[in-house]
Amino acid sequence: MSSKASPRFQSADEADASETVDSAARRPARAAVPAVVVGAMALMCLAAAQAAAVMPDGRPTPSRQPVPRWLTLKSDEVRARQGPGSDYRILWEYRAAGLPVQVVAETREWRKVCDPDGAVAWIHRSVLSGRRGAFNLSAEETPVHAGRSETSPVRARLSPRSVVSLDDCEGGWCHVGGRQASGWVSEARIFGGATRALCDANRAAGAAPAR
Repeated sequence: MSSKASPRFQSADEADASETVDSAARRPARAAVPAVVVGAMALMCLAAAQAAAVMPDGRPTPSRQPVPRWLTLKSDEVRARQGPGSDYRILWEYRAAGLPVQVVAETREWRKVCDPDGAVAWIHRSVLSGRRGAFNLSAEETPVHAGRSETSPVRARLSPRSVVSLDDCEGGWCHVGGRQASGWVSEARIFGGATRALCDANRAAGAAPAR
C-alpha cells in the first residue's frame, strides 16, 4: 500500500489555508432585481442543476449533486480503494488534509475520484468535505496575485505541490487563501478549478496511465 505525502501552503504572512474567503465581500453591490425575474432565474438554475445531476452513463446521481464536482479530503489519513466498498483492496492512503479531488462517479456511500496525479480511486463520502481547495501542480512556486492579471502585484506564493483553500473561479482565475493572505492564481496552474471531468469515469481505479 502506497501513500501520498502531505503538502503545505506557504505565504509571506503564513495564511490560514483552512479558512475560505467570502466572495460576496469582494464584489460590489448589485441593483435590486424584480421578484418575478428572480423567481424565473431560480427556476432556470434549478432545472439546470437537476439536468447536470447525472453520471456519465445518464443515471441520476444518488447524492443529487452534479458530476463532475469538487470536494476535499477531511483528514490526513484517507484510504483509497479499488472499488465502492470496504471489502475492496486498499490501493493507497492519502495523507494530505484539504487536498482537492474531483468526483467523476458515485454510489450512495462511495465517490469515485480523480486526484492531482491523474489517479482514480474510490473514497467513502464520510471522509470528504464540500469545501473547495486548490493544489499547485507546478514543481515551482506559483504566484498569488492581487488581481486577475499576471501583471498585478504578487501577494504570496504557493510552494510546489502545495494545498490552499479555494473560494471561487472566474475568467480563468481562481481566488485562494485565508484571512491574512489571499489573492488570485491562474486556473491553468492549479488542480481544483476545472469544470470538465479530468479523468475518465469508466477507467478502473488505479494509478494514472503512463504517458
